[in-house]
Amino acid sequence: MPKLLLVIVPAIWIVAIAILSVQNATPVAVKFLGIQSVELPFGVVLSFFAAGSMVITAGLWWLLAQERRSR
Repeated sequence: MPKLLLVIVPAIWIVAIAILSVQNATPVAVKFLGIQSVELPFGVVLSFFAAGSMVITAGLWWLLAQERRSR
């Protein structure tokens, strides 16, 4: 069951991002620490943040697994 969730959850995110990007093509600019990005469609920005959070979560999960193995 957990392996099935590892497939279903990202699939639902991808579908949700696709629907949002089709419905809302308004360009947005992200401002972080005083730095502003170029204007991109909302769906593209959302995709970047979703993919980045998945990569960061996988990396942290891997680091924690390495720490547990070393003990």
